[in-house]
Order: sequence, then structure tokens, then C-alpha cells
Amino acid sequence: MRRGLALLLTATLALSMTACGGSKGEGRQKSEKGDGMTYAVEAGEAVAKEKGFNYNSVSSQADALMEVKSGTSDAAIIDLLMAGAMIGEGTSYPDLVHTTELTSEKYGVGCRKGSDLASYINSVFAESYADGSTQEIAKKYGVQDSLLEQEPCEFKQSDSDSDVDYIKSQGKMIVGITEFEPMDYKDKDDKWIGFDADMARLVGEKLGVDVEFVVIDWDNKVMELDSKKIDVVWNGMTLTDEVTKSMECTNAYCNNAQVVVEREK
Repeated sequence: MRRGLALLLTATLALSMTACGGSKGEGRQKSEKGDGMTYAVEAGEAVAKEKGFNYNSVSSQADALMEVKSGTSDAAIIDLLMAGAMIGEGTSYPDLVHTTELTSEKYGVGCRKGSDLASYINSVFAESYADGSTQEIAKKYGVQDSLLEQEPCEFKQSDSDSDVDYIKSQGKMIVGITEFEPMDYKDKDDKWIGFDADMARLVGEKLGVDVEFVVIDWDNKVMELDSKKIDVVWNGMTLTDEVTKSMECTNAYCNNAQVVVEREK
């Protein structure tokens, strides 16, 4: 979810990055220079502060949409990719539309600092983009227009302490996620699906290992990586300076933006 603005906010305020705020409607922030509207935000808190908006802090972007639907907030700030999946005709929020685009950002995958897994994932990105596999997966979740072209990339394995060898020896790749449609979310059978989930499974298939999805506390993702509780963070993660300094990150694979969602007028 997310994620660029949540990361920016917490990097500024707490030297960490977050994908979850407090409980729904927990924080109601007032500003003297806002536009008179109240925005429900999770990942959008940083831009809400920057713009001087009045805002309600909620626990997820889904809760932000519920606030707008119920009239508790005038608008929400959420990810463009999530807006594409969650609002408009044929969705749970047919009367909501996205309007202003507030920021732009790029998504990448995070591995342990120095990990050769990032290089391996880049090689799979390049191969699957070239043969059209990535585009087919993207079409399933409506994110094809946000894909970034992947240049040819050869896997460079570490001479020592190879994460790729470690994962193969364990027989599984543990993927740290939060629930974030259309990137990682559960279907009716309680199976993790989404663009990121399917791409992670593709990497697991290439490695010859199983893929296990683990819901993590977004604040602690670097600690989870370093302790080897997870092998990779793959959940619509924005490539900020803070992220790239603390993780070994892949090439960017997808564009995103933070947008304002309102009732259709």
C-alpha cells in the first residue's frame, strides 16, 4: 500500500516506514491552510501534511474508501493501482472516482542488503518481460498500463554467502507482504493472489522452490529481512532513498501515484 508516502512520513518522523496507521478514524488532524475538505489517509499522510489538508488517519486504504462512502471523510488519498482495482463501475465503490494525482513513484522488490536474490529477480523480470509473461500476469489484475519495460539483465551470483543458494537449500522463498489489492490479496479460497504474488511465484518456479507468503509489520520489514524470517519484501514497495539504503532492491517494475478519491459529482 502503498507505500511511498507511508515510507516518507515515517522516515521523516520516526526513522522507519509504515504501511498501517491507527484504527479507523483514530487521528483527526486539522490545518489552518487546508482546502476545507477532510481526507481519509493511510499511505497519503505525508502528502496530506505537505498540502496542509485536514485528514483522518485510518488503518488501511480500504478503510479510507469506506470513510468516503460513509461520508465520514470528503475524500481519500490512496494508491492509483488500488484505485483502479477498487473504485468505479463493477466494483464495491461504483460511485467513487479518482481525481487529482498528487505524487508519482516507482515500485521495486526489497532483499537483504548485499543479497544476490535481487539480481536473480532482475533476471526473471527481464526474461518474463521479453517473453510477455509479465504482461499477461499484469492484465489479470489491470496493472498492465503501469508496467515499466525491463532491459536484458544477467544474474550475477555472489561468490560467498549467496542468498539464492540459501533459499534453494531451504526449499522455499518466504515473501513478506501486507494485504494490498491488486498486488497481494486473498481470493475466496483464502489463497494469496495479485500481480506481486503471481510474480513472486514465477521467481519461485524458476528457483525450483515453494513460495510462502507471510504478513509482516511494515515498520519492521528490514529487521524481518535481516533476521531471515523473510527472504524478500514484495508488496508494492516504493523505491525511496530510505528503502534503497537499507535493502538490496531490484530494478523498478511498476509506476504508481497517490491520487485523491471522491464521490462522483
